[in-house]
Amino acid sequence: MNSNYLTRLLQQCGLLAGVAGIVAGCTSSPTPPPPPTPPLMPAPPPTTQIPPAPVGVAPLRPSLASTARDYRRDAASHLYEKYKARVYAGKMPPLLHAIGVLQVEINAKGVVTGLSWMRAPNHAPEVVAEIERSVRQASPFPAPVKMGRVTYTDTWLWDKSGRFQLDTLTEGQL
Repeated sequence: MNSNYLTRLLQQCGLLAGVAGIVAGCTSSPTPPPPPTPPLMPAPPPTTQIPPAPVGVAPLRPSLASTARDYRRDAASHLYEKYKARVYAGKMPPLLHAIGVLQVEINAKGVVTGLSWMRAPNHAPEVVAEIERSVRQASPFPAPVKMGRVTYTDTWLWDKSGRFQLDTLTEGQL
């Protein structure tokens, strides 16, 4: 082999080794991985089954309604009585924060046994949760003595203040 060729080859290898050494010396400690993103909150399930109320819970008064439509008025009155301070007084504003249509299952003792959204205000999950919590905590409802059990539907009209009206007893909108 030619000595000039061999010399150039050794110089190039040395140069490469030097560059590798410099690069190895310039490394910094690895950056920590970004924190994991929290998972998105899933939409509420279409039907929520509610465990039965404790034994011995008696309804405040019976309902003599013979249809679900008639019972709806008794249930709305019960909710208004339970949440007096949260009921929107007067005509509601033209733009509401949320509107939801909820189906409520009531057993013979007036205990809420199930909730099912027919139209959930999914843009306001806090309203969905608050309505469900309020209905559950209002149990027992008036016992549907003529029907044995009932499933009724009502529309919740929700103001941005957190106050509401039910379509059954609404005073209307401006």
